[in-house]
Amino acid sequence: MDACVLRSVVGGVSAAGSPVGRAVTGCAASSTSRNIRANTSRFAASESTTSGAVGPGGGRVTEVEDYRRFDATGLAALVAQRQVGAAELLEQALQHSERTEPVLNALTHRMTDWARRRAAGELTGPFAGVPFLLKDLGQDLAGHPTSDGCAALSARPALTTSAVVQRLLDAGLVPFAKTSTPELGAKAVTEPEAFGPTRNPWDTARTPGGSSGGSAAAVAAGVVPAASGSDGGGSLRIPAACCGLVGLKPGRGLVPSGPDRDEGVFGASTPGVLTRSVRDTAALLDVLIAPDRTARYRSRLPDRPLLNEVGVDPGRLRVGYTTSSGLVDAVHPEAVAAVTDAAALLADLGHHVEEARTTYDDRAVARDFLTVWFVNAGHQVNGIRAITGGEDVELDTRIMAAIGRATPAPELMAALEGWHTHAAALAEVHSRYDLLLTPTLAQPPLTIGALATPPAARRAARAILAARGGRLVRAMGQVQEMVLANLGWVPFTQLANITGRPAVSLPLHWTAEGLPLGVQLIGDLGAEPLLVRVASQLEQARPWFDRLPPL
Repeated sequence: MDACVLRSVVGGVSAAGSPVGRAVTGCAASSTSRNIRANTSRFAASESTTSGAVGPGGGRVTEVEDYRRFDATGLAALVAQRQVGAAELLEQALQHSERTEPVLNALTHRMTDWARRRAAGELTGPFAGVPFLLKDLGQDLAGHPTSDGCAALSARPALTTSAVVQRLLDAGLVPFAKTSTPELGAKAVTEPEAFGPTRNPWDTARTPGGSSGGSAAAVAAGVVPAASGSDGGGSLRIPAACCGLVGLKPGRGLVPSGPDRDEGVFGASTPGVLTRSVRDTAALLDVLIAPDRTARYRSRLPDRPLLNEVGVDPGRLRVGYTTSSGLVDAVHPEAVAAVTDAAALLADLGHHVEEARTTYDDRAVARDFLTVWFVNAGHQVNGIRAITGGEDVELDTRIMAAIGRATPAPELMAALEGWHTHAAALAEVHSRYDLLLTPTLAQPPLTIGALATPPAARRAARAILAARGGRLVRAMGQVQEMVLANLGWVPFTQLANITGRPAVSLPLHWTAEGLPLGVQLIGDLGAEPLLVRVASQLEQARPWFDRLPPL
């Protein structure tokens, strides 16, 4: 088989509170820390939902450009103070969506009438009246389809509402559409055959990443201030890095996946959100993080709301950084520059920063991740067959499923045991450092179609599948090597998933071409509060909220 057969099959598996403008204290004196008070984003005008949020036009959101200047917390403040209504905000979001959607193609299923009825009713919660979008993968809203990026599921309404969606509704949010994802969330680009490619608002010739690419594109474009996503191999952090957003993957077990679904990919996948501000990320995670009676175990919850960590001095941290990966010969100079610049900023803020010696094996991490990923793909496709009676999925998905079905159970168990080995290696790193700093991506966002399987390779794949050649596909070493090569543009994100650690991508760097290129901080178990603190500190030192794409 041509070594490119699987060229595109994997990669991404897929409120109110402290003022953002608060000065950081306790850090070493530097030009950066002295200027933090001055370098606050415009959304900081809203310090709480009752503290007199102001905005352009005397606080009234009268035009799309006004609407885009507020984060979700700021919009919620306006609604709470009756300066604007939920229905008015929804119409602004719909208007902006109508303008951007022909270019971005970020949405799949629209729920406009349902959303208008919801906005006209009585809403309560910390985000009452704020427009929102739901990722079209594993996040069900009763009466509306969840396609998982698959044509065969696109017209089947969900019978129940997922716990994570119900918590978002209980917070008062107003979802009006589902956002695009690659089929079954299986790639780091969002180009499902069922809906077509989603495009990056910073450069529409490029991908917004995946698998939460539709959510990321819409948030970056200002259609909504925040949207839901999920992360099984980088699917929050990769799109955040591509689109200039905050993407924090919580640790394992904090956010529920039920009641109808178990935690995805043996616990590697977790729901989350994509936002433009750290305080929105913290406040929305506070909405999502809570015990789940249907879960098989309970993770320790943060001691207090994450929103309370915004603006709090993180103390002097030990930060180790690396810019290398065993999956690629060389990381792109822009990705290296993003990390070295972030390292310098952290040092300027008073942290101890040094290049880290890591003991985990990048290639073993990738192989153990992919073994489980392929088995999970086989399980997912079997589920589609049980629902629809057929296997109407993309060719790349069929190849992944065939490999997974042909994987012996002892090999799966060995890969899962490998996850523990990698967790122990990362724990050793965290014994020396509070945080590990890496690129989120090994190169800038790819062009649309860069990972598309070539026609000749597709023909060869169909022939092998027709011959039920799953074992043959697995036996061909070049296929696995090619798949590993395709993780080469996103080699830094899977480690946090298989080890259950929290990690965040922050938009601290833009390339010479004007493209966002995020950096990643990986914390130890239970480090969500610390990640919020240091993310807030970096946001204050180098604000990004006012950077909007030229749409």
